[in-house]
Amino acid sequence: MARISIDLHQCFRDGRKIDAALEGAIDDACAKRIATVEIIHGKGSGQLKKRVLRFLQRPDIRARYHRVDKDSRNHGRLFVHFRH
Repeated sequence: MARISIDLHQCFRDGRKIDAALEGAIDDACAKRIATVEIIHGKGSGQLKKRVLRFLQRPDIRARYHRVDKDSRNHGRLFVHFRH
């Protein structure tokens, strides 16, 4: 199963970079017909995770993927699944 992995630790303080990285990963997944995007937001205080979840709930983004799963063993990452 093909997967794109994106680590947001490098850009966690810059909202525009976070949005650009997330949009780029979703664009790549759609263009290359990749089934899953792994988003590593880290454990921390949870603010970055909340920002990622808000981003994923935007109507233009929500229309592009099938579902979001939280990793049961590592709450520092999410999986976004696509149906192509």
